[in-house]
Amino acid sequence: MDKISVLISKEALETRIQEMADKLNQDYAGQELHLIGILKGSVFFVCELAKRLTMPVTMDFMSVSSYGTGTESCGRVKIVMDLAEPIQGRNVVMVEDIIDSGNTLSYLLPVLTSRRPSSIRLITLLSKPDRRKKDVKIDDIGFVIPDAFVVGFGLDYAQKYRNLPYIGIVEEQKGEKDE
Repeated sequence: MDKISVLISKEALETRIQEMADKLNQDYAGQELHLIGILKGSVFFVCELAKRLTMPVTMDFMSVSSYGTGTESCGRVKIVMDLAEPIQGRNVVMVEDIIDSGNTLSYLLPVLTSRRPSSIRLITLLSKPDRRKKDVKIDDIGFVIPDAFVVGFGLDYAQKYRNLPYIGIVEEQKGEKDE
């Protein structure tokens, strides 16, 4: 069994997501907003954010891969599942769970910008600036975190732990061997 220590509590997540929603509510008052979640990790964040928004909101999702078989980004990005509807003329907010290397977003932002939305903004729940390889303009960051392997609130380890209501750090167990 993996040992997981709490990095960001459920209460801290709820408070910060409300603050991020309040900023969007202020900046887009009287307008419609189109959220684009990057699957799978952003689902929890997108849903919690959307529940706190006061303007008309539509949502869509993309699935993008920038990882090979390991945990290190290979730097190549592939759109696995594209958007279901056009974004031309819409106020778009891309919603990410975590930005570390920046490889995925440095590819994806120009692709989406070329589709001519009225505006495009990038927000992320978590940022790991120590791992950044590509410069990406992030408009709002929930939490800046250290370079640790985190799970919960949509983030996974081998598809497990996405359902944790907090962000935790997976700690190596001493004496366990890899299988």
